[in-house]
Amino acid sequence: MKTFEHVDCSRCEKRTSSIFCNTHGENLDDISDSKTCSVYKKGQVIFHEGGHPFGVYCVNKGKIKLSIIGDEGKEQIVRLARDGDVLGYRSMLVNERYNATATVLEDSQVCFIPREIFMKTLRSDSSLSFEMMKLLSNQLREAEVKLTHLAQKPVRERLAETLLFLKETYGFEPDSTQIAVQLTREEIANLVGTATETAIRLLSELNKENVIELSGKKISIKDVRELSRIANLND
Repeated sequence: MKTFEHVDCSRCEKRTSSIFCNTHGENLDDISDSKTCSVYKKGQVIFHEGGHPFGVYCVNKGKIKLSIIGDEGKEQIVRLARDGDVLGYRSMLVNERYNATATVLEDSQVCFIPREIFMKTLRSDSSLSFEMMKLLSNQLREAEVKLTHLAQKPVRERLAETLLFLKETYGFEPDSTQIAVQLTREEIANLVGTATETAIRLLSELNKENVIELSGKKISIKDVRELSRIANLND
């Protein structure tokens, strides 16, 4: 792990898409002066499940998965992070150990903000407190929706919805229909909540139906409307 050039928070392009979007003045200066910025290589772990939180992490650039290990040793991906996202805040706020492991999906630049500075800013900056409440509320809603879909939707619908979720999260490669993130079949299965073999079979079916196109880990969406119909998202 190495550091990258320190970026002043007031000039960070990703701030507008993060919880710090409305933080200004002395509070933002304190965060900018206290943070450390590091480069993580693909496959590196930013923090481990069960570890102690000493601050929060803000993604300057990159793609990261947060996963937990189940009783049978199987990984379950619970969240995907992108530019501007903040990691590790829930455990820090409630003073608990991390309940997930953050692993880098591709080379990423991540800033670390110490607990003392973050909590001081949270107490004094009402805009940051409000953005944090919105973030927690949105993630609670997303968790409720995911639980409902796991209980009620067939696996094929959940897979289609997961592919659309990946598109919404990371977008397409420039001038392409290829989703701008590459996951293993096991990781896709973990997101869907199914066995790897089932995910492989259903991806192959969608490929044969010309809805998507597979090339190794690369997945292109050829028919977004049909994929939305399969995901039962048209209502």
